[in-house]
Parts: sequence; structure tokens; C-alpha cells
Amino acid sequence: MQQQIPIRDVNQHLSRYIDIVENGGDIIITRRGKPVARLSAIASSRTLSREQQQAQRRTLERMAQGFDLGGEQFDRDASHER
Repeated sequence: MQQQIPIRDVNQHLSRYIDIVENGGDIIITRRGKPVARLSAIASSRTLSREQQQAQRRTLERMAQGFDLGGEQFDRDASHER
């Protein structure tokens, strides 16, 4: 349910409107009768589909292997030699 509420009321009763959006409501905040902002709940954490989970796993495995970009191998100890 969407409600239009004047900014003055939101300032005076913010916790009331927070309760409304936590329970699925949506608040449009108005100034002088014109909509200026929306107060809505933050979406819960996103659930990946099975295909997305598989793609994520493949990507992380590939990243763990590293990418050969050519060039010389970096040796930390050799970089500190004088």
C-alpha cells in the first residue's frame, strides 16, 4: 500500500512510518503537495538461482587459479635484493 505523507508529519512521526514500511508499505513524502522522496524497506538479501550459484562457483574457482598474463613471474624476495 502506498501513502502520500507531508514531510512535516514524517518528521514528527518517523518511527510510525518506519513501522509501516517494515510491514510492506511504501511512503511517498511530499513537500507542498508535490512528491519529493520515497520511504521504502530495504530488500532482503538476494537469493541466487541455481544457475547463478554455479556460475559464481566457476568464477571463484577460476580466480583462485589465477590468470596468466604473460611476462615475468613476480618474486617478492627478489624485489628486496639490492
